[in-house]
Amino acid sequence: MLSLEDIRPNEGATHAKKRKGRGIASGHGKTACRGNNGEGQRSGNSHKRGFEGGQMPSYRQMPKLKGFKNRFREESAVINVARLAAIDADVVDLAYLQQNKKASSTAVALRILGNGEISKAITVKATYFSPSAKEKIEKAGGKAELV
Repeated sequence: MLSLEDIRPNEGATHAKKRKGRGIASGHGKTACRGNNGEGQRSGNSHKRGFEGGQMPSYRQMPKLKGFKNRFREESAVINVARLAAIDADVVDLAYLQQNKKASSTAVALRILGNGEISKAITVKATYFSPSAKEKIEKAGGKAELV
C-alpha cells in the first residue's frame, strides 16, 4: 500500500539550493551573485515594477493611442444635387459614379443630399435621399429610387 512517506519527486525535478557567499570555490562567493557595484549590490534594494534605473521607462516613452477606429465601418459616397446636375446620364447609381471617378472606389452606399439645384430629369438609385433632394429630383421630372 502507498503512503505519504513513500511519495518522492521525480528524478531531476529538485536540486540543491544555491549557497551564496560561501567562499570563492563555491562559484557563488565574494559578491554572492550580486555583481560588482551599484544599487543592486546593496542591501534593501527594491524597485517598483517598470523602473529602469532612472531612465525614462519604455511605457512612458510610447505614444498613447487616442480614439478608436472601427474596422467594420462601411464608407458612403455623399453627392449633392448640384453635382448630379452636372452629370450627363439618364440613370445614376453608385457603380456609375465610381466608374467615372465621381465617388470613392471604397464606398458601398450612396447618399444624395439636397444642396444645389437640378433642372433635368434623371433616375437616381441610392441607399438614402434627404427629403429636400428627393423633392428636387422629382420636381425636375426624375425618379429617386431606393436601392
